[in-house]
Amino acid sequence: MREKLIEQKLVRAVKAAGGIAVKLVSPGYDGMPDRLVLFPGGKMAFVEVKAMGCKPRPLQIRRHELLRTLGFLVFVLDDERLIGGILDEIRAS
Repeated sequence: MREKLIEQKLVRAVKAAGGIAVKLVSPGYDGMPDRLVLFPGGKMAFVEVKAMGCKPRPLQIRRHELLRTLGFLVFVLDDERLIGGILDEIRAS
Protein backbone atom coordinates (compact mmCIF):
# COMPACT_ATOMS: atom_id res chain seq x y z
CA MET A 1 0.00 0.00 0.00
CA ARG A 2 1.23 3.48 -0.84
CA GLU A 3 2.39 5.86 1.89
CA LYS A 4 -0.27 8.43 1.03
CA LEU A 5 -3.09 5.93 1.55
CA ILE A 6 -1.71 4.71 4.87
CA GLU A 7 -1.32 8.32 6.01
CA GLN A 8 -4.93 9.13 5.04
CA LYS A 9 -6.18 6.12 7.01
CA LEU A 10 -4.13 7.23 10.02
CA VAL A 11 -5.59 10.75 9.90
CA ARG A 12 -9.16 9.39 9.66
CA ALA A 13 -8.62 6.92 12.50
CA VAL A 14 -7.16 9.59 14.78
CA LYS A 15 -10.07 11.93 14.03
CA ALA A 16 -12.60 9.16 14.66
CA ALA A 17 -10.91 8.52 18.02
CA GLY A 18 -11.27 12.17 19.06
CA GLY A 19 -7.79 13.43 18.23
CA ILE A 20 -5.93 15.27 15.51
CA ALA A 21 -2.99 14.19 13.34
CA VAL A 22 -1.04 17.33 12.44
CA LYS A 23 1.16 17.22 9.34
CA LEU A 24 4.68 18.25 10.35
CA VAL A 25 6.71 20.52 8.11
CA SER A 26 10.08 21.47 9.54
CA PRO A 27 12.10 23.61 7.14
CA GLY A 28 15.78 23.48 7.96
CA TYR A 29 15.39 20.38 10.15
CA ASP A 30 15.05 17.38 7.85
CA GLY A 31 14.15 13.88 8.97
CA MET A 32 11.32 14.73 11.34
CA PRO A 33 8.33 12.33 11.42
CA ASP A 34 5.36 12.99 9.12
CA ARG A 35 2.62 13.41 11.72
CA LEU A 36 2.16 14.61 15.28
CA VAL A 37 -0.78 12.72 16.79
CA LEU A 38 -2.57 14.57 19.60
CA PHE A 39 -5.26 13.15 21.88
CA PRO A 40 -7.23 14.67 24.76
CA GLY A 41 -5.44 14.64 28.08
CA GLY A 42 -2.11 15.67 26.61
CA LYS A 43 -1.44 12.32 24.95
CA MET A 44 0.85 12.71 21.95
CA ALA A 45 3.29 10.89 19.70
CA PHE A 46 5.18 11.29 16.45
CA VAL A 47 4.36 8.95 13.56
CA GLU A 48 6.60 8.33 10.56
CA VAL A 49 4.49 6.95 7.72
CA LYS A 50 6.08 4.68 5.13
CA ALA A 51 4.82 2.62 2.22
CA MET A 52 4.31 -1.01 3.13
CA GLY A 53 7.65 -2.70 3.71
CA CYS A 54 9.70 0.51 3.47
CA LYS A 55 12.02 1.58 6.27
CA PRO A 56 13.08 5.04 7.52
CA ARG A 57 16.19 6.63 6.05
CA PRO A 58 19.29 6.95 8.29
CA LEU A 59 18.59 10.63 9.04
CA GLN A 60 15.00 9.78 9.99
CA ILE A 61 16.25 7.06 12.34
CA ARG A 62 18.56 9.56 14.03
CA ARG A 63 15.69 12.03 14.47
CA HIS A 64 13.50 9.27 15.94
CA GLU A 65 16.28 8.38 18.39
CA LEU A 66 16.64 12.05 19.37
CA LEU A 67 12.91 12.40 19.99
CA ARG A 68 12.83 9.21 22.05
CA THR A 69 15.81 10.46 24.08
CA LEU A 70 13.76 13.58 24.83
CA GLY A 71 10.97 11.33 26.13
CA PHE A 72 8.56 11.31 23.19
CA LEU A 73 6.84 8.31 21.66
CA VAL A 74 7.80 7.71 18.02
CA PHE A 75 6.21 5.10 15.75
CA VAL A 76 6.96 3.94 12.23
CA LEU A 77 3.74 3.01 10.42
CA ASP A 78 4.08 0.95 7.24
CA ASP A 79 0.92 -1.16 7.47
CA GLU A 80 -2.61 0.10 8.01
CA ARG A 81 -3.30 -2.86 10.30
CA LEU A 82 -0.93 -1.31 12.87
CA ILE A 83 -2.95 1.91 13.23
CA GLY A 84 -5.28 0.68 15.99
CA GLY A 85 -2.45 -0.64 18.13
CA ILE A 86 -0.43 2.55 17.74
CA LEU A 87 -3.40 4.71 18.72
CA ASP A 88 -4.11 2.48 21.73
CA GLU A 89 -0.50 2.82 22.87
CA ILE A 90 -0.58 6.60 22.51
CA ARG A 91 -3.80 6.90 24.53
CA ALA A 92 -2.43 4.56 27.22
CA SER A 93 0.80 6.57 27.63
